[in-house]
Amino acid sequence: MGDVGEPTHADAEDVFAGGLLDAVLADVMRDTEASIGLVYVRVPGDRNLRLALVSGVSREIAAPWVRIPADAPIPVADAMRDRTLVWLSGREDIARRYPRLGIVLPYDFLLAAAPIADGTTVWGGVVLLWPVWHPPQLDEHERETLDLTSRRAARLLRRAAEKDPPSYPEEPRVVHATRPSEADPAAAAAAVDFAERLPIGCCALDLDGRITFMNTAAARLVDAGAAALLGRRPWEVLLWLNDPVFEDRYRAAVVTRQPVSFTVRRRPGAWLLFELHPDDTGISVHITPTPGPAAMDGEGDGDGVTGAAEPGPAPPPGPQPVASVGATAVYQLMHLAATLAEAAGVHEVVELVADQIVPAFGPRGLVLMSVDEGRLRIIGHRGYDQEFIDRFDGTPLTAEVADAQVLATGVPVFFPTFDDLHRAHPHAPRYEGRHAWAFLPLVASGRPVGSLILSYDRPRPFPAAERALLTSLAGLIAQALARARLYDAHHSLARSLQTSLLPHGLTPLPGVAVAARYLPAGHGMDVGGDFYDLIHAPPDRVIAVIGDVQGHDTNAAALMGQVRIAVHAHATDGISPGDILARTNRLLNDLDPDRFTSCLIVELDLARHRLRLATAGHPPPLMRRPDGRTDPVGVPPGLLLGIAADVGYTTADAPWEPGSVLALFTDGLVETPGADIGTATRELADRLSRSRERDLEALADELIRHVTDAAHRTDDVALLLVRRLP
Repeated sequence: MGDVGEPTHADAEDVFAGGLLDAVLADVMRDTEASIGLVYVRVPGDRNLRLALVSGVSREIAAPWVRIPADAPIPVADAMRDRTLVWLSGREDIARRYPRLGIVLPYDFLLAAAPIADGTTVWGGVVLLWPVWHPPQLDEHERETLDLTSRRAARLLRRAAEKDPPSYPEEPRVVHATRPSEADPAAAAAAVDFAERLPIGCCALDLDGRITFMNTAAARLVDAGAAALLGRRPWEVLLWLNDPVFEDRYRAAVVTRQPVSFTVRRRPGAWLLFELHPDDTGISVHITPTPGPAAMDGEGDGDGVTGAAEPGPAPPPGPQPVASVGATAVYQLMHLAATLAEAAGVHEVVELVADQIVPAFGPRGLVLMSVDEGRLRIIGHRGYDQEFIDRFDGTPLTAEVADAQVLATGVPVFFPTFDDLHRAHPHAPRYEGRHAWAFLPLVASGRPVGSLILSYDRPRPFPAAERALLTSLAGLIAQALARARLYDAHHSLARSLQTSLLPHGLTPLPGVAVAARYLPAGHGMDVGGDFYDLIHAPPDRVIAVIGDVQGHDTNAAALMGQVRIAVHAHATDGISPGDILARTNRLLNDLDPDRFTSCLIVELDLARHRLRLATAGHPPPLMRRPDGRTDPVGVPPGLLLGIAADVGYTTADAPWEPGSVLALFTDGLVETPGADIGTATRELADRLSRSRERDLEALADELIRHVTDAAHRTDDVALLLVRRLP
C-alpha cells in the first residue's frame, strides 16, 4: 500500500478555470468510450475528497458524492488510498463490494476508479462509467489510457501546487460533451421542420432532465404548451407524471446509456408511451398514444401504470406545479441513511451531515445544534461565517426563537419567504442572501437531541412532499446523533480506563534513552489490550516490557492492567525474565480470564552490557547495532500466558553494545490482512536499519507512520524503543 501524500500550497485556478483538467477528462472519456466521468482532488487540510469535474451526468445525480471522506468505502477513495485501479464489472459486483453505491445507483453499469498520482503524491482520482455493452474487463489500451491520464493530471496538479494561494473549486463543474461538428443553421432549421411534420410526439432532454425541444405533436399529447415546458423537467410541471418512478426512468437512461420506456395514464382512457433514447449529450423522447398495458393484454382499459403506481386524477390542462419528491431525492435520502449508519462519534455524524445535505438537498446554509444542559450548542455548520454563528451558540431552550421552539413542540416549521419568518419572529437574524428557512427538531426515542436549520438562497414553497422528506431527514439525523453521543460517552470511559492503566510517561532512567508509541485499533471502542512498561530495578538494571491481550474492548483493557501490575511487582524481585513470566502466568490462570496474553520481557543490564529476555508467544525484539545492522534478537518461544498453569519460560542472553537501539513492538505494527508477517517484520527491520534519525522520538514516528496513515487498521499498535547510551 502506498502512502497518500497531501498537496500543499495548491493554486488550481489555471488548472480548473483554464480548462486544462477539463481537456484531460474529455480525452480519457473519448479514448475509452466511457459514458460518464468524474475527477476528484485532494485539498490541503480537508478530510474529504472533493468532486471537481463531472461529465455525462447531472450535478443532481452526482450530488451524494460531491464530498467523500478519504477513508469512505467508495471506489475512488480505495483507489487513491491503495494507489491501484479499482474495477467493478457490473451491478452484482457493485452490490457485493460497495453496497452504498448500489443503493443510490441501482442500475447496471461498469466502473473504473484510478488514482491521479506521481512518484510521491496522490493528488486525486478519476472515475469512469461504461454501459453494459462494455466487456467485463478493461483491455490493455484502456489501462494504458488510464495510466497516461493519471500522469497527465498529476503533472497539472503538481504544477498548480507550486503556486500560492490555494484555490480549489467549491462546487463541481460540468464538462459538457461536444458533437464532432456543429450543424449549420439551415440543417438545424430543416431538422426542426422534420420533427414538426411527424405525427408522433418528439422532445429532447438535456442530461439534467430539462426539456430543450418539443414538437407540436408532443405538446398536444401532453396537453400543455411547449413554450411553458421548455427549460423545465417534465415530472416537475406535469402532475400526472408526479411519481418518482418516472424520474427514475430518466436517471436509468442517463447512467446506463440504454433505452428505457414506460407507459402512463394522462387521464381516464388516455395512455401514453414514453421511449427514452440517451446519448452523451442528452435524451431523445418519443411520445405516442397507446391502448394501455391492460388493453394490450386483451383486458380493456385498465387502471395500472407500467412500472409505476397510478398517478391519480388528471389535472386541469396546462403545466402545473408538482408537489413531489423525485427519485433523486429518495435515493439521496437512502444514501444518507446508509452513510449515517456507519458513523461513530458525534464529530463524524456532524461532518457527514454537513458534507452530504448541502450538495444533495439544495440548501445554501446549514446549522446543526445539539442540546447541552438546557442550551442549544452549535456543533456544525456550512454556508455561514464563524462570527455570525458565534452570536447564536448557546441559545437557551426557553428562548422564543424558532430553533428552540421546534424542540418544545416537536413540530418542524417552514418559512417560504423572509416575510413569513419576519411575521413569526420579528427579531430573527437574516444572513446575507437567504430567502427561505426550514427549522427541524431532532427528536430520538421521544427525547429532544437538537435542531437542524436549513436556509435557501431563494423563496421556496416547501410543498407537502418536500416537508415530509425533510422531516424524515431530521429523524435520521436525530437517531444518528443520539447513537453517536452514546458512543462518545462509552468511548471516553473506555479510553479513560486504558489511559489510567498505561504509563502516563516513561520516567528518564540513567544510561538509556526511551520513546514509546501507542495506537488503538481503528474500529470499535478504540481501546485494546496492548501495553508496554519500563521498570527501574536498582542498582543497574532496567526491565522493558511489552505485551498484547486478546481483544479490543474494556475487558481486554482491564486484563492488560492486571498483567502490567503483576509484571511490575515481580520485576522488582530480582528474578529472571523467564521467572517473571511464569509467576504472571500462574496469576492469570488463577483469575481465569478466558483470554490469552502475549508478553516479552527484556532485562537490560547496564553494568555488564548484556540482555536477558524471555517471551510468552510475543514477537522477538529487533536490535540495531551501532553500525546499522538490524536483526531480531534470538529468544526461545514460550506459551501464551493464560493457557496452562504450570509452564516454564526460558531466559536467553545476548550482548548489548553502547549506541544500540532495541525495538519492542506488538504484532499490529507488522501484521496486516493478506500480508506475510515474516516479510513485514523484515521490512520493519530494513526501515530501522536505513533510518538516519538520531532522535528517538522522531525515529518512533518514522517507524509507525505507515500504520498511522492506514485507514483500516484492524489491530492495536505498541512500540517501545530503548537506546543504550555511550
